[in-house]
Amino acid sequence: MRADVAALRPGVNGVNAVGSDLLIRTGSAAVLAAIALGAAWFGGPATGLVAAAAAVVVWLEWAAITGAREADARLLAVPVGLATVVAGFGFLGLGFGIAGGTALGLWFSQRSLWSAAGIAYAGILGLCILAIRLSGELGLTALVFVFAIVWVTDTGAFFAGRIIGGAKLWPRISPKKTWAGAIGGLAAAVIAGAAVGGGAGLVLSPPLIAMAVLLSIGCQMGDLFESAVKRRFGVKDSGHIIPGHGGLMDRVDGLIFACALAALVGWVRGGSDHIAAGLLRW
Repeated sequence: MRADVAALRPGVNGVNAVGSDLLIRTGSAAVLAAIALGAAWFGGPATGLVAAAAAVVVWLEWAAITGAREADARLLAVPVGLATVVAGFGFLGLGFGIAGGTALGLWFSQRSLWSAAGIAYAGILGLCILAIRLSGELGLTALVFVFAIVWVTDTGAFFAGRIIGGAKLWPRISPKKTWAGAIGGLAAAVIAGAAVGGGAGLVLSPPLIAMAVLLSIGCQMGDLFESAVKRRFGVKDSGHIIPGHGGLMDRVDGLIFACALAALVGWVRGGSDHIAAGLLRW
């Protein structure tokens, strides 16, 4: 979810309109951040329920973007939410199995690549958040590490892009993003990762800083991926559920990719029971 602010564009009511829009967007971002951090703090079922709600909303928005039938989208929201809730109660493998099985079933029964990809996309959001949070004593620290990098990447990219400008990063997919913004977001992510790591008493080794860089790049790739999907289907926003921000997908696109990368690295290094330690201890 992005913690950025609106572009300072004069509207019909001038400065008052800009200030009102900025206030709405900032307030929405603060509420979303509070919900995410609160769920992360309590862990277990609390994280599972919030993650399940987010995954269901993301799936429904994906289905709307890609033109899936509304009845089918609502029906398929059940296994998406169930997979994440089950994982939140400690059955992570079963959760991945439900989500993966649903995606494969869609592919084999309907040859619907976009629907299958949407189930995987939404499932990755909820299940990778839980895989990180529920993995041992560093679960909370690891999840906050990922959150901080994603939020600061978005904010740093926004301000660096607006202030510096310059060459576009990928104008065909996202006309507003610049190389200056990408580099600014990357630099901000390194600072945020070091701050969270140092605050948690971790050794600020080069590999840990490299992880901050990798997750920031993943975050920006996730943002570009969602832009490409929306452009493919001629959609501007994924929805209108968040005042001043659009849809939930528009806020968590980078988080999905970053969480997937974090969970993968942690699993490769620490195994399924120590994903957080595998991510943070080098």
